[in-house]
Amino acid sequence: MPLYKTITPNSQTTVKIWKLTESYEDLMAGVTLESNALERVLSMKSELHQRGFLSVRWLLAAFGYADKDLYYDAFGKPYLKDGKQISITHSFHFSAVIISDGIVGIDLEKQRDKIAVIAHKFVAYEFEYLKKGAADYIRKLTVIWCIKEALYKLFCTPGLSFKAHCLAIPFCLEAKETVAWIDYKDKKHRYSIAFIEFEGFTCAYAIA
Repeated sequence: MPLYKTITPNSQTTVKIWKLTESYEDLMAGVTLESNALERVLSMKSELHQRGFLSVRWLLAAFGYADKDLYYDAFGKPYLKDGKQISITHSFHFSAVIISDGIVGIDLEKQRDKIAVIAHKFVAYEFEYLKKGAADYIRKLTVIWCIKEALYKLFCTPGLSFKAHCLAIPFCLEAKETVAWIDYKDKKHRYSIAFIEFEGFTCAYAIA
């Protein structure tokens, strides 16, 4: 099975990335789903979304968990029953899961030119160091989106804004790491960020 990559940022944290090559039938045959998860996957109109959902269950198995070990709170944030922290993402034919003793968030996105059209909706401070039209502009925008999405998943607070409350400090693509902040209700929270790029995709994860 195509476990694409495993990353161990520290002794308490592991990231696993899956590349979707299997059919829906093969993915479904290899997992046992709780009734609510089965209902959810069957209700999805896109087979790619179904396969992404199921690949996350394969990733859980790679960590030693089953679907029954996963649950969600009222805000849609996932948790594991043993108390470990988890964050989940999938985009097109890749999915990723991060599990840690500490609070974490992860996001995975395909690098696409159309992100420039919506940049004004999630970028504020970062425009000060971005160079519009530069060869790496789309890649950097995608990293910033992934960072802010990862922060949003980690913080999981209603009213949090990508543009107003989440800040990614200047970074070098080659460094594959940076620092980001959430500035919310007069409190500042600092997070370590790491990111990777592969096959036209970007994945970023935040660790508290």
